[in-house]
Amino acid sequence: MANNNAIIGQSGGPTSVINASLAGIIKEAAESDQIGHVYGMRWAIEGFMQGEVIDLERESKKTIDGLVGTPGSALGSCRHKVEDDDLPRILKMLEKYKIRYLFMIGGNDTMDTIHRVEKYCRDQGYDLVGVGVPKTVDNDLYGTDHTPGYPSAARYTALSVLHAGLLARDMKKVDQFVIYQSIGRDAGWLTAAAALAKTKDPESAPHILLLPEVDFEPEKFLAKVESVYKRFGWVSIAAGEGIKYADGTPVSASQTRDKFGNIELGAMGGSSVGLNVHRIICKHFPGWRGEFQITESLPMSAADRAVKLDLDEALMLGREAVRLAAKGVTGKMVTLKRAGSARYQATAGTADLEDVAVRAKPMPRGMLTRDGFFVTKKFYDYAEPLVGPMPAYATLKNAKARASRKR
Repeated sequence: MANNNAIIGQSGGPTSVINASLAGIIKEAAESDQIGHVYGMRWAIEGFMQGEVIDLERESKKTIDGLVGTPGSALGSCRHKVEDDDLPRILKMLEKYKIRYLFMIGGNDTMDTIHRVEKYCRDQGYDLVGVGVPKTVDNDLYGTDHTPGYPSAARYTALSVLHAGLLARDMKKVDQFVIYQSIGRDAGWLTAAAALAKTKDPESAPHILLLPEVDFEPEKFLAKVESVYKRFGWVSIAAGEGIKYADGTPVSASQTRDKFGNIELGAMGGSSVGLNVHRIICKHFPGWRGEFQITESLPMSAADRAVKLDLDEALMLGREAVRLAAKGVTGKMVTLKRAGSARYQATAGTADLEDVAVRAKPMPRGMLTRDGFFVTKKFYDYAEPLVGPMPAYATLKNAKARASRKR
C-alpha cells in the first residue's frame, strides 16, 4: 500500500479557534481522493514519538462539527523542541503509519518543527508533504495579515479592559489606578487591542498602553500616569507581559527560559509585569491604591467571546492546507491576505515555513503614537474589522441636582 495517510498535530498554547482549524483539516481530508486514512497526534510531536496516535476517522461527524467553537487543544499539545536525535524516531513513526501528509497547527516554533521534519525526510528519500496552519493570540507570525485566534483574543482583551475600566472609573475614590496585563512576549498586538475599548469619551479606558515594541522608561511612564490622573482622577493601564527596559531587561524580572530559548515571563521566582508596574506606581505615589488583573491563558480559551469571523477563517485555512497538500505543495504555511478594498475581505495565501520559523512580526511604528503610549488610527483600521463593534453602555450625565423649594 502506498503512503497516502495524513496526520495532524496541535502544538504550543491554544486559541479559542484552533479546533476549528483541526475540523477544517479533518473535513477536507475526508473529502480528498489523494488522502487515505486520517490520524491525530496525541500530545503533538512529543506524543507522536512515543506512539500516541489516535484514529480520527472513528470520531462521529457530530463530534468533528462540534470542534468548531470548542476551546482548548482537542488533540492535546506540547512545547517540545525537536532535537536532531528526535528526527530518526519521527521518521520511523511516519513510516509505521504510512504518512505522506503532515499538518500541524501552531506558531513559529511549530512551523520550525514541520520545516525540520519535512527537510529531514526529504534528505532521507522519504516522500513527505508538510503544511502548517497558523495560530497564536500574539499575532506575531510572519507572512500573514493576522493569525487565527488573534481576533477572538483581541475581543477578550478589549471587553476586559472596557468592563474593568467602568469599574475603576466608578471606584476612583477608592483606587487610583488599574493595570491589565496581557500576554504577548515579543509583540504588542494583543495589548494594543485594549484600545478598542476606548469610546469618544476621553476618560474611558484605557489611558496608557505599555507595549514590547517600546522601551519602558519609568520616568516618562510616571509622568504620563501623573498627567492622566490630574485630568481624570484615575488611570487605566494595559501592559504587555514582554515589556523591557532600554537595556533589554524584562520588567517582569524573570530570567527563566523555555526549551526554545524564550524568556518565561513572571515564572520561577520572577514577578509579573502587572505586579512590578503596580509597585513602581505605589512607590512613586505614596498612598495610592490600585488593582492589577492578570488573565494569563484565559484569552486563549474563551470560546464564549470567539469572533465568528475568526472561527470561519480558522476553518477555511484548515481546509486550504489540505487542498494545497493534495496538490503536492509542501514546506508552506497557509496565510490570510487582506484585500485592499474598503470593506474587510481576506483570502488564503502561503508563506515559506523556513521564513515563518525564524521571523516574528512586531507592530509597525506607524501604528503607535509618537510617545509610544497609545495606538494610531492605522491600528484601529487594522483591528476593528477583525474584532467587531464593542457594546455601548449607558453613562449618567452626572449633572448636579438642585434642591427644590416648596412654595
